[in-house]
Amino acid sequence: MNTDTKVLKLVRKAESSHTTATELPDHKLLVEMYRTMYLSRRLDDKEIQLKGQNRIFFQISGAGHEAILVAAGVALKAGYDWFYPYYRDRALCLQLGMTPLEQLLSAVGAEADPNSHGRQMPSHWGHKKLNIVSQSSPTGTQLLQAVGCAEASYRYELVPELQKRISTFHDDEVTYVSMGDGTSSEGEFWEALNTASNLKLPVVFLIEDNGYAISVPVEVQTAGGDVSRLVENFPSLYLQRCDGTDAIESLETMRRAVDYCRQRKGPALVHAKVIRPYSHSLSDDEKLYRPDEERASDAERDPVKRFGALLIDEGVIDQDGLQQIKNEVDALVNEAAEIALASPQPARETATQYVFSPDVDPASKEFDTEDNVQLSGNPGTMVDLINRCLDTEMARDPRIVIFGEDVADCSREQYLEAVKGKGGVFKVTANLQRRHGGARVFNSPLAEANIVGRAIGMATRGFKPVVEIQFFDYIWPAMHQIRNELALLRWRSGNEFKAPLVIRVPIGGYLKGGAVYHSQSGVSTFTQIPGLRVIYPSNALDANGLLRTAIRCDDPVLFCEHKHLYRQAYNKSAYPNDEFMIPFGKAKKVREGTDLSIITYGALVQRSLVAAKQMEQEGISVEIIDLRSLVPFDWDAIAETVKKTNKVIVAHEDSLSWGYGSEIAARITDELFEYLDAPVKRVCALDTFVAYAPQLEDAILPQASDVAKAISELKSY
Repeated sequence: MNTDTKVLKLVRKAESSHTTATELPDHKLLVEMYRTMYLSRRLDDKEIQLKGQNRIFFQISGAGHEAILVAAGVALKAGYDWFYPYYRDRALCLQLGMTPLEQLLSAVGAEADPNSHGRQMPSHWGHKKLNIVSQSSPTGTQLLQAVGCAEASYRYELVPELQKRISTFHDDEVTYVSMGDGTSSEGEFWEALNTASNLKLPVVFLIEDNGYAISVPVEVQTAGGDVSRLVENFPSLYLQRCDGTDAIESLETMRRAVDYCRQRKGPALVHAKVIRPYSHSLSDDEKLYRPDEERASDAERDPVKRFGALLIDEGVIDQDGLQQIKNEVDALVNEAAEIALASPQPARETATQYVFSPDVDPASKEFDTEDNVQLSGNPGTMVDLINRCLDTEMARDPRIVIFGEDVADCSREQYLEAVKGKGGVFKVTANLQRRHGGARVFNSPLAEANIVGRAIGMATRGFKPVVEIQFFDYIWPAMHQIRNELALLRWRSGNEFKAPLVIRVPIGGYLKGGAVYHSQSGVSTFTQIPGLRVIYPSNALDANGLLRTAIRCDDPVLFCEHKHLYRQAYNKSAYPNDEFMIPFGKAKKVREGTDLSIITYGALVQRSLVAAKQMEQEGISVEIIDLRSLVPFDWDAIAETVKKTNKVIVAHEDSLSWGYGSEIAARITDELFEYLDAPVKRVCALDTFVAYAPQLEDAILPQASDVAKAISELKSY
């Protein structure tokens, strides 16, 4: 097909398209595409100039990627489809409607920047009105979130009740997600393709392959040097390759991919070969690893120059017309730069805004019905009362979906009547699939990042995922998603986006046989993450009330369920009503005392009670405070008990060094020193891992006898 025929064919497609940009008649679309491509390049150049003048602080360009990105912007619908771009996607965002000023406001760190309000580096795109979801720096974490975003649309169609609660879905919407070729080395790329293909989700994956991941060439990154060859056998995946520096070929390719997804045939992957005429960023110098001849070869494929020459050759525009566009764009960029440079940065006092929801406070009286709780029925275990809370909350709110490894009763639903059902390895989610359907309770692949990443995407669309990580010991593959995505989404976007969800995680030891990989604690790793609530109940009733608060609050919550406590008789409770809630940050005094205080949580609550009763025989009166909530924690309750007894023990299952109790002890010493009659004492696990042999496990984890010994020593100080 010659170029002239391609142009005519393209124009006919443009005229029949539903997208706003392509409603322009005849050649106007092509001229507009060139304008956006040139604008993108000039913005890169302006930022490079400003960085050289030390007037901005970082720059990373989208140069060489403009053709495929403008094509993607034309093929998709701003504010209708959903977008998870990466840092090279400047031209896409411009085509979707982001202005040059908005992009330069990001470069200078202005408060008015719609991408992040001065909180992220430039080229970390986000725009609420355009459905561009806030982007982060880790490569590839956006992929699973894009899958979750598209999955929300898929499940919306399966659950009729949802259509009464959420009205922002379209039956042919598409989710776009992009990445560089280097990102295809990340495991989350393969997890995302797996789920998108398995569920036939409408996700357009765009690989912008410029041949390098910083300095690492593609043949070092990828077996065979061609990632699209490796993914050819994913079922339902529509695979397209194109020259991403050719605007016309790129647009034809992107239209085919988007149309395939709109028809709900499955996901599409476009592998576009592009160039990188500038270094990876201004922190990199490509001359150190790329020879001059290679860089010169790339320059011959420059998409902006190629497309401009094509438009002149085909009579779409003349040289004067092209120069006029350049002059207008140059003036626009210079004007926008001056406005951006004069725009104020965020005020210092706004630094902690939006770490958590500004609208819903789970520590407020609104979430406190504890004092008037009415109990009924036979006593149930922690498992029973967590299950009841999940069941009643799902009945109340159709936005709630539950998924994870083995949480469903039976994925092959034709067997449901013939089998008892799994319902989680600890039976916490038993029968929830039977009651609420497989569209809302379902199994995930054995992939923790997949679970959390998809949940973030779904929560962004208005769902309320309650997901399970099967064992705390295996939460680490999801750490990028938890630390850099989930906890940060609201803050880094300046409250433009959020992902309120609950991660349920069985945790802790005292199992006899759990050993190294089924018995660990380590909550301090998570309590130090701003933006993440961390809850840790010690009994069945508290678990029910705190979980209900976690589900109804507007922040991400890590909900720790101690495995040893799941079925203990001593922590059973009759069932509360369906509105029973315990607010976060409200500790519980489980034992009155006058001689010293124990501040604790989780499995150490019962061990502290046993020790306190034992030491009572020696005339020592011990007060015990169960924190229940670790982020936030109840400082007022801690201060009250320290002022009352003047001696304090902090007891927990984490290791002694760097454990959660270190912060409590430090703050008591810092703020309550004048009330102390003795040093703050800690009872914790040894600084090692939990062993398999019961005798070793008992030596490693804190026992009631260890607490009793600490009580005796502190009393006699």
